[in-house]
Amino acid sequence: MVNFNILAGGYTGYIASYLFNTDTNSLTYQNQYLTGGNPSWIISHPTDKSILYATNENTPGGLQSFEVGPSGSLSAAIDTVYSGGDGPPYCGGLPGGQVAVVNYNSGTARVVPTTYDPLHFDINASTIITFPVPTTGDQGMSEPHMAYPYGDELLIPDKGNDKIWRLGQTDSPGDFAVHGFIQAPIGSGPRHIQIYEGMLYVVHELASTLTLQEFPMAPNGTTPILSNVSILPPTYPAGSEFAGAEVLIPEPTPEYPIPYIYASNRNTGVLDPRGDTIAIFQNVNNELKLVQQVYTGLDQVRGMMFGQQAGSGGEAYLAAAGVNGTAGVKIFKRTEGGANLQEVAVNLELPTRTSFVWLPA
Repeated sequence: MVNFNILAGGYTGYIASYLFNTDTNSLTYQNQYLTGGNPSWIISHPTDKSILYATNENTPGGLQSFEVGPSGSLSAAIDTVYSGGDGPPYCGGLPGGQVAVVNYNSGTARVVPTTYDPLHFDINASTIITFPVPTTGDQGMSEPHMAYPYGDELLIPDKGNDKIWRLGQTDSPGDFAVHGFIQAPIGSGPRHIQIYEGMLYVVHELASTLTLQEFPMAPNGTTPILSNVSILPPTYPAGSEFAGAEVLIPEPTPEYPIPYIYASNRNTGVLDPRGDTIAIFQNVNNELKLVQQVYTGLDQVRGMMFGQQAGSGGEAYLAAAGVNGTAGVKIFKRTEGGANLQEVAVNLELPTRTSFVWLPA
């Protein structure tokens, strides 16, 4: 038997915990742990699973740290600091004890160093980066949505600017500045990214597309987009309005040797009774090929996460939930070597969740 603890953030005042049993395919709601308001994005420390970070997607925004105890229990918040703006939808841990956070409603980001341990922030050593007002597209403001460390750079997709900003540390920890960007198609709204074997995959919120290109050299190298495909389901109700959300590429394993790409859709308009889809793609000679559209029964799949995050055995499973509706949290198992997904467990006690962290039980 393999059990996993799953922590789930959301637009509430707490982080919830679940227990997933792979033998019985049961997902059991365990507890909820009070936090600051709206811990919508949660992440583990890059190397220490006993430490959790969370954003408070509020005005003003916050960044928090927690200790993870037995069975996925959480301490009270150890430290809480200002995120440097309003509405932070994402935080990401960097090597060397820093945490990056972006502020969607303010067009800002900051990298916050930790102090004598990874649970305490040194906010005084952190510079707030303000991104420019867009000169293209129709968003009218910078809307950063992710912080992705890669090499010695920090990459920040900006939906409003149709750019992926390239940041580097200019001096001491916490002191970062923009030194370049990767241009996205105008009006596409880049939201989340993944880099795999030197290739850049971008899910675009406004265009509901997935693009593929070689990752360009710093600081302002350019490469052509090799593939640009829709992530939308083949049919949907009149009045549907889509917004691409997440993209994940789990590392290959002997059981799942092909690095499939999983992209989530959010239908913010008229709901399809089948729910939103997760589109599965394969990179075939640098061309994105749609393998499967999996209807999830979920309403607006904003966040999802593979259990590979928790170690051996978890690579077979994906946790997902909608940010709207009442469908709860679902676990899907990868089938056909990862080319498809099958729902194996659901828990309805909480109607919505927005992000997940898997932990070994």
